[in-house]
Amino acid sequence: MNILLLGSGGREHAIAWKLSQSPLMSHLFIAPGNAGTARLGTNLPVGVNDFPGIKAAVLTHQVGMVIVGPEDPLVNGIHDFFLADSDLKNIPLIGPNREAARLEGSKDFAKQFMVRHGIPTARYRTFGESDIEAGVEFLRSLRPPYVLKADGLAAGKGVIICPTLAEAESEFTAMLREQRFGAASMKVVIEEFLSGIELSVFILTDGRNYKILPEAKDYKKIGEGDTGPNTGGMGSVSPVPFAGPAFMQKVEEQVIRPTIEGLRTDEIEYTGFIFFGLIKVKDDPYVIEYNCRLGDPETESVIPRIQNDLVRLFQSVAEQSLGNETITVDPRFAATVMLVSEGYPGDYQKGKVIGENAPSGGCLFFHAGTTLNPVTGETISSGGRVIAVTSYGDTMKEALSRSYENAEKISYDGKYFRKDIGFDLGS
Repeated sequence: MNILLLGSGGREHAIAWKLSQSPLMSHLFIAPGNAGTARLGTNLPVGVNDFPGIKAAVLTHQVGMVIVGPEDPLVNGIHDFFLADSDLKNIPLIGPNREAARLEGSKDFAKQFMVRHGIPTARYRTFGESDIEAGVEFLRSLRPPYVLKADGLAAGKGVIICPTLAEAESEFTAMLREQRFGAASMKVVIEEFLSGIELSVFILTDGRNYKILPEAKDYKKIGEGDTGPNTGGMGSVSPVPFAGPAFMQKVEEQVIRPTIEGLRTDEIEYTGFIFFGLIKVKDDPYVIEYNCRLGDPETESVIPRIQNDLVRLFQSVAEQSLGNETITVDPRFAATVMLVSEGYPGDYQKGKVIGENAPSGGCLFFHAGTTLNPVTGETISSGGRVIAVTSYGDTMKEALSRSYENAEKISYDGKYFRKDIGFDLGS
């Protein structure tokens, strides 16, 4: 079977790496892909939101399954596009439909869903530009710090945590009046701040059954010690030492199961991945957010630990027989360190030539923001996050040590990475 994978980041390279190990796949196409995915299949110059172009690629290359990596095409309705097209409707697409993807596409929708189904989450209210005065009053009812979230998609950068009321009032007003995050901040969610430690939990569901995948913890801040502005993610670790069996049982009973049952109650069909952004407050899980796809860079730590045939799992999703599968997980740690461009997440330069020696010691390189120079064929940088370095280890410290060692085997002008991933997790 030929497979088309949509996306171009480190998440997609990790998924492509895993798909390429399956004897069930004949050929892999990636749209648009990157320099790393080009080594595993055929990159196609088609954007993830170019639905007619995706249709043409599917028909031209006799694709038997489509896997969607990023959230944009899901929120924009690519699943619905396939179901409504007579040529595509029988081709499995792994990812939720437009309505289900609102769990990520609208934070207000997600919060209403959680409250309706008794899923633990922070107290909140949602405001538009006509409600600024009421929003300020709600802020004044909370204790600092203050959490502001753009309602729509903002490339992972639509959340602001303000230490003072004055700053919160200013940011809240600017988000609405100046649309600081574009259409995403036409509505703003103000949320009570929860104090705890965060983690990411993932499931795969066929709409009836679900399987829990390895959990991970990612690191969003650009600076060491979790300082500076948010990024798309500077590294991740799996498993998460503080997420033991008792806590994960609470996650399943209080979060995962009510989510699946809530989707059924609301008659929302959901197939694909659900990402639960959680915070552990004392010993209890609270949901910060839902995502309708795998996280990045968590995928680069999670996928290497899954020992199942990924194509087989996706076929089970398409056939609604996922309940027959058993997820097998590598017991070792996987630790990911993200190499980024100088200046990221602000302005940065692209087109830097990348030198890459072969990884060693159970290490993998997953390309994120890379492409091939069309003239010289050299691998060059094309994004803020450039390459994810992932290593296995019997301990977290060992896995991280191998990733840092292998990070030195990659060279490009302006390379930067955090040297303290896992700093808050002990050894």
